[in-house]
Amino acid sequence: MSKLDYKHTYNQHVAQLSADHDRDRAMELAIGGQFEAYGLLERDLLISCGLEPEHYLIDIGCGSGRLAHPLSAYLTGPYLGTDVVPELLSYARELCNRPEWRFELIDSIAIPAPDSVADMVCFFSVFTHLLHEESFVYLQEAQRVLKPGGKVVFSFLEFAIPCHWDIFSGNIANVNNKDVHLNMFMSRDGIQAWVDHLDLEIVQISDGDKPHFPIQQPVTVGDGSIMEGMGNLGQSVCVLQKPS
Repeated sequence: MSKLDYKHTYNQHVAQLSADHDRDRAMELAIGGQFEAYGLLERDLLISCGLEPEHYLIDIGCGSGRLAHPLSAYLTGPYLGTDVVPELLSYARELCNRPEWRFELIDSIAIPAPDSVADMVCFFSVFTHLLHEESFVYLQEAQRVLKPGGKVVFSFLEFAIPCHWDIFSGNIANVNNKDVHLNMFMSRDGIQAWVDHLDLEIVQISDGDKPHFPIQQPVTVGDGSIMEGMGNLGQSVCVLQKPS
């Protein structure tokens, strides 16, 4: 199966950022910038999906701790964050200062956890960089590690959302460049086909460009606008559940 090597390009990207910026700025830019704003939004989204303080959360593609950091003041239960870049994991581990939390380096499409232990598994900006087959395997893994009634929350890109077109335009411009990230789009009928072959059910799918979850405080995003009351991530969001 041939594709752009995301692990290679991402490690290269982080290495270049580290050479060009101080550590804090490099770690922010490595996960796309807006570290604080989108960490708060992701936290509030998970809480709106039912994440309780005592729950066990598995955060795939945790990066430099954008979500883990604001969660560290809320989540009292176990946490597992995984990523493919050692520098990002080290930064997240230091930033959160939760010795009991796990930050694990991975090199395969797998979740390093036993069966039926997690209350929620999240994938923010993960399936956007994987082949569909790899995303499906990750969902199989999520289904395996979830407790009955547990949920999967993932963000994705879709052609139905007009603001996602700019990302596809970037794909076109870089079609011959093998050193850029893969930006993968998904369709809702494709998600339905996946869950038809998994022991998971669709709870909701929300448009990325429309506010759809309550936020605890006003959040200023990159263009200077302020989200209040209800928030969105820009990427669309799907919530799945393992039957009880």
